[in-house]
Amino acid sequence: MRLELRQRGLDQKLHGTHSLWHPQPFRDARPAWCDEHPALAGELLALADTEVETLNNERDAARVFLTRYLPELSALESLADLPVCPATPRIEHGSRWAWEIPGRKQQQIEAFAAAARPTAMPVLDWCGGKGHLGRLLALQWQLSVSSLEIDPLLCHEGEQLAARARVPQNFICQDALTATNSLSPNQHAVALHACGNLHRTLIRDGAEAGVARFDVAPCCYHRGVTDYYQSLSGVLQTRLTRDDTRLAVTETVTASLRLTRQRDKEMAWKLGFDTLRRALTGEANYRSFKSVPAAWFRDDFTDFARQMAQREGLAISSQTALAEFEQAGWRRQREVMRLSIVRHAFRRSLEVWLVLDLAIYLEGQGYAVQLGSFCARQLTPRNLLISAQRA
Repeated sequence: MRLELRQRGLDQKLHGTHSLWHPQPFRDARPAWCDEHPALAGELLALADTEVETLNNERDAARVFLTRYLPELSALESLADLPVCPATPRIEHGSRWAWEIPGRKQQQIEAFAAAARPTAMPVLDWCGGKGHLGRLLALQWQLSVSSLEIDPLLCHEGEQLAARARVPQNFICQDALTATNSLSPNQHAVALHACGNLHRTLIRDGAEAGVARFDVAPCCYHRGVTDYYQSLSGVLQTRLTRDDTRLAVTETVTASLRLTRQRDKEMAWKLGFDTLRRALTGEANYRSFKSVPAAWFRDDFTDFARQMAQREGLAISSQTALAEFEQAGWRRQREVMRLSIVRHAFRRSLEVWLVLDLAIYLEGQGYAVQLGSFCARQLTPRNLLISAQRA
């Protein structure tokens, strides 16, 4: 399917289902769709904990469960289903190139390198960190690589790793958001998980500079978005808030049981405090608050609630039964996790919509573009790769 047709269809479907994926159960105790689909809401709220975890984390299981009530999900899944990128056989370079790289990250780099295609042009490794990707590409493609990175310490450590691996790699210590002078024609730009405005800047400014080829795997689309996401490819029906763009990257596959329990506790305590705040102020609507220091979750809920109240300018009477609000928070947490299954089912469609916006923009700038997944979801859910060659 042509990318433009896929974008048009996905944009239309997401616009038509806005009431399902935009409301946040964390903020709205009962999204409007609960009244429109009472049987679905009832079945979700009755789920066992193990079922909730599966449906929030497994797209296929959630689709089977939800399409009984929301058949429109089938069309969305079809439009968001992208091909697997063909991979070249991996060349064994020994362990020297992969010093200091965690196993999962190394596998992601190797999968990206196998899906990208060399062009015999100098390579620019955008937001390269210590240059792990650039180092592998220099070995794999036998080309010179420049890794652009803002952190001078990472650049220094990357230079040492490149010297140990004996690869032709240099480092440019520069802010990617203002690095227009590092982009030029006859250049192959690569970026593995550059966040938000970092990958958007590469694509927009790189296309303007005439970069010959891009291989970009985007990440963290919400970074740099203020109120609404600003489309690069033109006017679209779907409008995404910053929170909507963040929804696209909330899927994880690596959380341990300890981290899952910590996540649940933090959510329950925040919801418990929100219930307390509403009781103290008489306000009916959710009101966002600043991020909470991790240390505040280490004691008990009473200490947490009092620290939060002090910061938010609320007075808590010594007679207030804070244990009741903690229990209310845990009840709300169970409801949020169950009702969020609907919203989470749209994550991949929203991510593909965002990546298509970048891909269609490049087509409009004269590039031939291919879009696909460069590795399995189990390795990283951020597995979409934009490959664009200037025509």
